[in-house]
Amino acid sequence: MRLFIALNLNATQRRRVHRAAAPLRERDLPVRWLDAGRLHLTLKFLGDVPRAKVDRVQRVVERVAADTPPFEMELGGFGAFPTIRRPRVLWLGVEASPVLRCLKQDLEWGLSDHGFPSETRGFHPHITLGRAREDGGAGAFRGLDEQVAEMDFRDSVRVRSVDLMRSRLSRSGAEYSVLTSAKLAGS
Repeated sequence: MRLFIALNLNATQRRRVHRAAAPLRERDLPVRWLDAGRLHLTLKFLGDVPRAKVDRVQRVVERVAADTPPFEMELGGFGAFPTIRRPRVLWLGVEASPVLRCLKQDLEWGLSDHGFPSETRGFHPHITLGRAREDGGAGAFRGLDEQVAEMDFRDSVRVRSVDLMRSRLSRSGAEYSVLTSAKLAGS
Protein backbone atom coordinates (compact mmCIF):
# COMPACT_ATOMS: atom_id res chain seq x y z
CA MET A 1 0.00 0.00 0.00
CA ARG A 2 1.39 3.42 -0.97
CA LEU A 3 1.09 5.60 2.15
CA PHE A 4 1.92 9.04 3.48
CA ILE A 5 1.12 11.07 6.61
CA ALA A 6 -0.60 14.41 6.10
CA LEU A 7 -2.38 17.39 7.57
CA ASN A 8 -5.55 17.85 5.56
CA LEU A 9 -7.43 21.08 5.04
CA ASN A 10 -11.21 21.16 5.26
CA ALA A 11 -13.24 21.77 2.08
CA THR A 12 -13.60 25.52 2.69
CA GLN A 13 -9.88 25.98 3.26
CA ARG A 14 -9.04 23.93 0.17
CA ARG A 15 -11.34 26.10 -1.94
CA ARG A 16 -9.69 29.29 -0.58
CA VAL A 17 -6.20 28.00 -1.40
CA HIS A 18 -7.33 26.82 -4.83
CA ARG A 19 -8.94 30.21 -5.53
CA ALA A 20 -5.80 32.07 -4.38
CA ALA A 21 -3.69 30.04 -6.82
CA ALA A 22 -6.03 30.72 -9.77
CA PRO A 23 -3.74 33.40 -11.30
CA LEU A 24 -1.01 30.75 -11.62
CA ARG A 25 -3.35 28.22 -13.24
CA GLU A 26 -4.56 30.89 -15.69
CA ARG A 27 -1.08 31.23 -17.15
CA ASP A 28 -0.06 28.89 -19.92
CA LEU A 29 2.46 26.99 -17.80
CA PRO A 30 3.52 23.39 -18.43
CA VAL A 31 2.15 22.28 -15.04
CA ARG A 32 -0.18 19.50 -13.91
CA TRP A 33 -2.29 21.32 -11.31
CA LEU A 34 -3.84 19.52 -8.36
CA ASP A 35 -7.56 19.93 -7.93
CA ALA A 36 -8.81 21.48 -4.69
CA GLY A 37 -9.76 18.09 -3.22
CA ARG A 38 -6.15 16.90 -3.17
CA LEU A 39 -4.54 19.86 -1.38
CA HIS A 40 -2.77 18.89 1.86
CA LEU A 41 0.53 19.19 3.72
CA THR A 42 2.61 16.01 3.58
CA LEU A 43 4.46 15.34 6.82
CA LYS A 44 6.10 12.10 5.67
CA PHE A 45 5.93 10.03 2.52
CA LEU A 46 6.24 6.35 3.40
CA GLY A 47 6.04 4.78 -0.05
CA ASP A 48 4.95 1.18 -0.46
CA VAL A 49 4.22 -0.26 2.97
CA PRO A 50 3.52 -3.98 3.46
CA ARG A 51 0.09 -4.63 4.97
CA ALA A 52 1.78 -6.25 7.97
CA LYS A 53 3.39 -2.90 8.88
CA VAL A 54 0.30 -0.68 8.49
CA ASP A 55 -0.91 -1.30 12.07
CA ARG A 56 2.49 -0.24 13.43
CA VAL A 57 2.41 2.95 11.38
CA GLN A 58 -1.12 3.70 12.63
CA ARG A 59 -0.01 3.22 16.26
CA VAL A 60 2.93 5.62 15.80
CA VAL A 61 0.66 8.26 14.23
CA GLU A 62 -1.90 7.86 17.04
CA ARG A 63 0.75 8.06 19.78
CA VAL A 64 2.43 11.15 18.30
CA ALA A 65 -0.95 12.85 17.73
CA ALA A 66 -2.02 12.15 21.32
CA ASP A 67 1.14 13.94 22.54
CA THR A 68 0.67 17.00 20.28
CA PRO A 69 -1.66 19.86 21.19
CA PRO A 70 -3.96 21.39 18.55
CA PHE A 71 -2.29 24.35 16.85
CA GLU A 72 -2.70 27.05 14.22
CA MET A 73 -0.97 26.42 10.91
CA GLU A 74 -0.14 29.65 9.09
CA LEU A 75 -0.33 29.56 5.29
CA GLY A 76 1.20 32.15 3.01
CA GLY A 77 3.66 32.85 0.23
CA PHE A 78 3.91 31.07 -3.10
CA GLY A 79 7.09 29.48 -4.37
CA ALA A 80 8.69 26.53 -6.14
CA PHE A 81 11.23 23.73 -5.71
CA PRO A 82 14.05 23.64 -6.61
CA THR A 83 13.86 27.17 -8.08
CA ILE A 84 11.11 29.46 -9.34
CA ARG A 85 12.80 29.73 -12.76
CA ARG A 86 13.06 25.96 -13.30
CA PRO A 87 10.43 24.51 -10.96
CA ARG A 88 9.47 20.91 -10.47
CA VAL A 89 6.87 21.72 -7.79
CA LEU A 90 4.83 24.91 -7.29
CA TRP A 91 3.58 25.40 -3.74
CA LEU A 92 1.92 27.51 -1.08
CA GLY A 93 4.15 27.94 1.95
CA VAL A 94 3.36 26.91 5.51
CA GLU A 95 5.11 28.47 8.50
CA ALA A 96 7.41 25.96 10.19
CA SER A 97 6.13 26.69 13.71
CA PRO A 98 7.73 24.94 16.71
CA VAL A 99 4.66 22.68 17.17
CA LEU A 100 4.67 21.67 13.50
CA ARG A 101 8.42 20.98 13.61
CA CYS A 102 8.02 18.86 16.75
CA LEU A 103 5.14 16.91 15.19
CA LYS A 104 7.26 16.17 12.12
CA GLN A 105 10.29 15.17 14.20
CA ASP A 106 8.27 12.95 16.56
CA LEU A 107 6.82 11.11 13.55
CA GLU A 108 10.31 10.66 12.08
CA TRP A 109 11.65 9.23 15.35
CA GLY A 110 8.66 6.98 15.95
CA LEU A 111 8.72 5.57 12.43
CA SER A 112 12.49 5.07 12.38
CA ASP A 113 11.97 2.48 15.15
CA HIS A 114 9.98 0.46 12.59
CA GLY A 115 12.51 0.59 9.77
CA PHE A 116 11.41 3.75 7.94
CA PRO A 117 14.38 5.92 6.99
CA SER A 118 14.49 9.38 8.54
CA GLU A 119 14.29 12.37 6.21
CA THR A 120 17.70 13.98 5.79
CA ARG A 121 16.60 17.11 3.89
CA GLY A 122 15.52 20.22 5.75
CA PHE A 123 11.82 20.49 6.57
CA HIS A 124 10.14 23.05 4.29
CA PRO A 125 6.41 22.67 4.95
CA HIS A 126 4.23 23.46 1.95
CA ILE A 127 1.05 22.58 0.13
CA THR A 128 1.79 21.33 -3.38
CA LEU A 129 -0.31 23.16 -5.98
CA GLY A 130 1.12 21.60 -9.13
CA ARG A 131 4.01 19.72 -10.69
CA ALA A 132 5.91 20.88 -13.76
CA ARG A 133 5.65 18.66 -16.82
CA GLU A 134 8.77 17.49 -18.59
CA ASP A 135 7.75 19.28 -21.80
CA GLY A 136 8.38 22.79 -20.44
CA GLY A 137 11.09 24.35 -22.59
CA ALA A 138 13.54 27.12 -21.81
CA GLY A 139 11.69 30.25 -20.75
CA ALA A 140 8.43 28.45 -20.01
CA PHE A 141 8.40 29.97 -16.52
CA ARG A 142 9.61 33.45 -17.49
CA GLY A 143 8.00 36.10 -15.27
CA LEU A 144 6.75 33.59 -12.69
CA ASP A 145 9.07 34.99 -10.04
CA GLU A 146 7.56 38.47 -10.40
CA GLN A 147 4.02 37.09 -10.38
CA VAL A 148 4.39 35.08 -7.18
CA ALA A 149 6.10 38.04 -5.49
CA GLU A 150 2.94 40.10 -6.15
CA MET A 151 0.50 37.42 -4.96
CA ASP A 152 -0.55 37.91 -1.36
CA PHE A 153 -2.46 35.15 0.38
CA ARG A 154 -2.49 34.50 4.11
CA ASP A 155 -4.69 32.13 6.07
CA SER A 156 -4.68 30.29 9.36
CA VAL A 157 -5.77 26.68 9.71
CA ARG A 158 -6.62 25.04 13.04
CA VAL A 159 -4.98 21.60 13.09
CA ARG A 160 -6.84 19.04 15.19
CA SER A 161 -5.77 15.73 13.61
CA VAL A 162 -3.09 13.90 11.65
CA ASP A 163 -4.11 11.59 8.81
CA LEU A 164 -2.57 8.40 7.50
CA MET A 165 -3.31 8.55 3.79
CA ARG A 166 -3.37 6.04 0.98
CA SER A 167 -2.32 7.09 -2.50
CA ARG A 168 -3.45 5.17 -5.57
CA LEU A 169 -1.86 6.09 -8.86
CA SER A 170 -4.02 6.31 -11.97
CA ARG A 171 -3.81 7.86 -15.42
CA SER A 172 -5.59 10.97 -14.14
CA GLY A 173 -3.15 11.37 -11.23
CA ALA A 174 -2.95 10.17 -7.66
CA GLU A 175 -6.17 9.51 -5.77
CA TYR A 176 -5.97 10.02 -2.01
CA SER A 177 -8.05 8.48 0.76
CA VAL A 178 -7.78 8.70 4.54
CA LEU A 179 -6.98 5.33 6.13
CA THR A 180 -7.09 6.64 9.68
CA SER A 181 -7.34 10.02 11.34
CA ALA A 182 -5.65 10.51 14.71
CA LYS A 183 -6.93 13.35 16.90
CA LEU A 184 -4.46 15.69 18.55
CA ALA A 185 -4.34 15.93 22.35
CA GLY A 186 -7.61 17.27 23.78
CA SER A 187 -9.40 17.45 20.40
